[in-house]
Amino acid sequence: MPPGGGDMRRRTFCAGGLAALGAASIPFHHALAADSGADIPAVGLDGRELTLKSADIQDLRAGLRGELITVAHPDYESARRLWNPAFDRHPSLIVRCAGAADVRRAVSFSGARGLLTAVRAGGHSVSGQSGCDRGLVIDLSRMRAVEVDPVAKLARVEAGALLGELDREALAFGLATPVGTVADTGVAGLTLGGGVGRLARKFGLTCDNLVAAELVTADGKWRRASATENADLLWALRGGGGNFGVVTSFTFRLHEVTPVMYGGNLQFPITGGREMLRSLGDIIAAAPDELYVDVAMGTAPENVRWLAFNVCYCGPSGEAERVVGPLRKLGKPLKDTVAPTPYDQLRGSGDLRGLSPLGAYGKGGLVYGITPALVDIMVGATESAPSDGLMMWLQHQGGAISRVPPKASAYFNRGASHNVGVFDSWQMSAADVERRTEWVRHTWTQIEPLTRGQYVNLAATDDRETRVHAAYGDNYPRLAALKKRYDPNNLFRLNANIKPA
Repeated sequence: MPPGGGDMRRRTFCAGGLAALGAASIPFHHALAADSGADIPAVGLDGRELTLKSADIQDLRAGLRGELITVAHPDYESARRLWNPAFDRHPSLIVRCAGAADVRRAVSFSGARGLLTAVRAGGHSVSGQSGCDRGLVIDLSRMRAVEVDPVAKLARVEAGALLGELDREALAFGLATPVGTVADTGVAGLTLGGGVGRLARKFGLTCDNLVAAELVTADGKWRRASATENADLLWALRGGGGNFGVVTSFTFRLHEVTPVMYGGNLQFPITGGREMLRSLGDIIAAAPDELYVDVAMGTAPENVRWLAFNVCYCGPSGEAERVVGPLRKLGKPLKDTVAPTPYDQLRGSGDLRGLSPLGAYGKGGLVYGITPALVDIMVGATESAPSDGLMMWLQHQGGAISRVPPKASAYFNRGASHNVGVFDSWQMSAADVERRTEWVRHTWTQIEPLTRGQYVNLAATDDRETRVHAAYGDNYPRLAALKKRYDPNNLFRLNANIKPA
C-alpha cells in the first residue's frame, strides 16, 4: 500500500471543465474526450488498453436512475476522492448508483468489456481499493437507507450506509448489532471482511449477525443470499470480502442492549507499559464476554508516548466496577473517562474527529495472546517512534467470536485473541511520509512472525498473496471454488483477492 508522493492536495476544476494538470493528473486528451462526448480511453482487467465508445457510454447513462460521472462532470473531483488520499485514483467512469438496477447495469457494462472495476460503498478502504485508475467505479454511497423491524429484531441496510447511521436507527429501538469502532466506516466493507467491535465478544462478529444479503454477481444477475436461498453465497459473504459480487443490501440480526454502558478510556504514560500489558493479558483471559478492552499506544506532539485502554462493558451495571476495576489498578492513569456512558457516545470514541490526513498506511494480523515478545516489540517501537501520529493497537477478540466453528462461515481464524495493527497517518512532505511508512514496515517485520492469520479488513495492497490465504485457512479452497462459479473472470479483484480455482 505505497503512499502517494509529491503534492497530494486535491485537484479542482478550471472554469473550462478540465482538471488542473500536474504530475499525477489524468492525461489532457482524456479530459478533452470526456468533455466533447467522444470515446474515452480505459484499461482492462489484464492491463490492456480499451476504448469506451461514446454511444455505449450514452446508452449506459440513459439507463441509469443515478448518475454517470466522467471527467467532465462537475462532481468528478469529489466523487473520485478516497478516504485515504494517498491513493489519488482517476477512474474513467463513476456510476453513482441509486439502486440495485443501476448496479446491475454497471456490472454488466464492465463485465462485457473486461473493464477494471472497483466498488465503493462507505469508501473507508485504507488500502485505496474503493477506487481505480482508468477503470469504472461502482459507487454505492448514495444508497444509505436503514430500516429497523423492532418486532422481528432485524435491520435492512443499504450498502452505502455508515456504521453510525445503522447504530443510530437501531438504538432508537433499544437494539444494536455488533459493528466496528469508527462511525464513518462503511457497513458493507466491515461486514464482508468480518467486523470486530465493542459488542463482538458478546454477540459475535458483524458477519455472524448477517442473516441475508442482496447482491449482483459478475454475470449481472440479482441474487438473494440467505439460509434458504443461495446459502453458499451467504457463507462466503460472511467474511469472504468483496470477491463474490456487489452487495446492495444487508439484513442483520439485532440484539437488545442497554442505552447506557460502562466504558471510556484509561490513558497512561508508556513508562511501565510492559508490566501493564503483561498483567492485562491475565485480566482479560478471565474476563466475561461482556468486557471489551482495546489496547492502543502511540506518539503525540511534544514527544509524548502513551498507552491507552478503550473499555466497554455491556453487562449488568451492578457488576461493572468489579469487572473493570482491575484495569485501573494496572497503573496511575493520566486520563480516566471510564464511567456509565450512553452507548452512542462510546461508539463514537474511536472516530478520527478533526483529522484530514493526506494519507494513511498500515499493517495488521492476528495474535493468540499478549506474549512477552509481542509486548517488548510494541512498547519498544512506541518508545523509539520517530514522530507524532504513529499508532499501534491490539483489538480484543475471543468470547462469542471464538465459539463459531471455523468452517461455519468464510471467516476462519476464530481462535485469535486480538488483531494487531501498526498504523500511520500524515500531513507532511513526501520525505517525512517515506520515513514514517518505513517505521511501519520495520515494526511490522518484527511483529509479523508472532502472528498467525490475517484480518482482511486490515490487508494492505503490498501484502503478499500468502497473507490472503492466511486469512481463510482451510476455507480457501471452498472460497476459490465459489469464486470460479460466481466470478470466473475475477471482475471483482480490487480487494483481498481470492483467485478463481
